[in-house]
Amino acid sequence: MKEGLRVILSGGGTGGHIYPAIAIADEIKRRHPSAEILFVGAKDRMEMEKVPQAGYEIEGLWISGVDRSFSLKNFIFPFKLMSSLSKSRKIIKKFRPDVVIGTGGFASGPLLRVAISKGIPTLIQEQNSLPGITNRILSKYANTICAAYEKVKEVFPAEKTIITGNPVRQDLLEVNELREEAIEYFKLSKEKKTVLVLGGSLGARRINRLIETYLKKFREEEIQLIWQIGKLYYEDYKKYESSNVKTKEFINRMDLAYAAADVIISRAGAGSVSELCIVGKPVLFIPSPNVAENHQAKNAMAVTEHDAALMIEEDELTERFEPCFFSLLKDERRLERFSANIKKLALPHATSAIVDEVEKLIEKKKK
Repeated sequence: MKEGLRVILSGGGTGGHIYPAIAIADEIKRRHPSAEILFVGAKDRMEMEKVPQAGYEIEGLWISGVDRSFSLKNFIFPFKLMSSLSKSRKIIKKFRPDVVIGTGGFASGPLLRVAISKGIPTLIQEQNSLPGITNRILSKYANTICAAYEKVKEVFPAEKTIITGNPVRQDLLEVNELREEAIEYFKLSKEKKTVLVLGGSLGARRINRLIETYLKKFREEEIQLIWQIGKLYYEDYKKYESSNVKTKEFINRMDLAYAAADVIISRAGAGSVSELCIVGKPVLFIPSPNVAENHQAKNAMAVTEHDAALMIEEDELTERFEPCFFSLLKDERRLERFSANIKKLALPHATSAIVDEVEKLIEKKKK
């Protein structure tokens, strides 16, 4: 393949769209150091901060989603769309990409639509088991779709959909070898079980309240906690730090957090689910109900249907959490079964497989 490869990646709004795009960009740069890479995101969304932190340039479009309830904001959506299509044309004309990659989110819609209209090879990376509306529309026209779940073939054209998995951090492949280092890092006891609680970088109010309610029970059962509280709630819950409870606003060493954990409580974002399959620890998923089309519950069900994890919806926590979770902690056979089964769902080489497909598209265009 020629050097001087030019690639545009577009996706954002949430970390679930941004971090896969950055992982793909990193793999492209690893293979093609002279490649020029440009990101396109939505103005005022988190990608405008996270992408430059990762070392890449980004252009912003004036675009947002349509509010599912009646909102005056919906009346300006057509103007945002026309503005974004116009800017996308200018970006593509100036940058002259060899390929355009979309990872979902508002900005990827107009950008990929323009790329498709100009005959530029396009690839979609879909993280969820139920695709969002942007990728559903684009899937009819994109050249290749890389997905994480077989179920998407019910929605996407099956003949151009390839199951690659979601891009994940490569430092998670051997976390079990870090167990002793992890216990020391978090100042935990080797003799007690450890539960890792993950609510995302901003935090999850309902999960934090749940853990607060059961702190006494965890202490009585001699269960240690690594509790990732999140930016929005850390000041409210950091007071519970103790020898048994390690409160964290954000966990910088996720490899060590996973290594220390015997059981994990987590949201069910697509990236998190993919990571947890690779880590191979027993998991209780508590999906966020505040996401479009109930994506997180569907992601979790794609795992639980293989007898590979437990899921409790937020509105069931009051009744089900104590009997379900504490019995799971004591059921060694079930814990081992969950661990073995979730590992079978892991696709650890997803990023490499996706970039393989990118290279195939470019070679096909050249020929």
